[in-house]
Amino acid sequence: MLAKLTNNFALLTLIGVALAWVYPPSMTWMTDGSIRIAGQPLLSVALGLIMLAMGLTLSFEDYRWLTELPKALIAGVALQFAVMPLAGFGIAWGLGLEEGLAVGLILVACCPGGTASNIVAYLARGNVALSVAMTMVSTFAAIALTPLLTGELAGTYVEIDRWNLLRNMVAIVLVPVLLGSLLNRLFPSVAERVSTFLPLIAVVLVILIVGGIVGGAKAQIAEHAGVLLLATLMLHAIGFALGYALARALGLGVQEARTISIEVGMQNSGLGSGLAKTPAFQAQFASATQAALAPVPAAISAVWHVLIGSILASWWRRKG
Repeated sequence: MLAKLTNNFALLTLIGVALAWVYPPSMTWMTDGSIRIAGQPLLSVALGLIMLAMGLTLSFEDYRWLTELPKALIAGVALQFAVMPLAGFGIAWGLGLEEGLAVGLILVACCPGGTASNIVAYLARGNVALSVAMTMVSTFAAIALTPLLTGELAGTYVEIDRWNLLRNMVAIVLVPVLLGSLLNRLFPSVAERVSTFLPLIAVVLVILIVGGIVGGAKAQIAEHAGVLLLATLMLHAIGFALGYALARALGLGVQEARTISIEVGMQNSGLGSGLAKTPAFQAQFASATQAALAPVPAAISAVWHVLIGSILASWWRRKG
């Protein structure tokens, strides 16, 4: 049952977005800040839980293995933080996006890969171990690279507070992942049993976050639908295509190239939308209207990258 649900991630995401569009309150409770746990908005807690789930699947032996840094892993992570940020900036400039949409698109382009990519890599008969390793390494690298790249590229639109973004990355990403790994070390049998449900938990939380952003920004999405859909589609299409082509150009095998294509093309959109929704990030905009637009590209990108990834996975799976 769990496998069936996670394997239908694209369909579930579309259902969640459709529900949020028809009846926004069904999802906006996740992202509007009305619910707080221990003083923290529910959105931040949900993002932390997703990262904690990732950490629970990792042991400290996994970290030691990464010191070997095989060629495919180095190439994949390098492409992740080269192709997508530059594509995001180029698309924002080329389409003349408004300030809020441009910053939001660049921010999600500078985010690491998400856990959904591991599911898609499995379905595509890719290298799942490489996929997990890339997600893990890009997530840790993003703690520094996401604030740095976002500041440099989106700084042409608004002045980005890199240190605040870095603090959020540490709190939302680093601490929960390391805590999950520590719990895995201390309680391995419990972590193993819980890990059975982790993909489903991650899927549900991502859908709720994406739905919440879409429901909360329904008016803005309707107003900018054409350019917004085009920009996010272009971003992920470029990521998937160049991820595969450049991996092959570097001499990597078909299985590794598929995996890198998926990892580069699929961003952690939940993290991107969550960061864009933080009060400190929103305060960087002179206009409240533009601030409200910033989380929207990440929410729409979540739909596109899951759809494209699922279609590619189905095609590649049939090819063998």
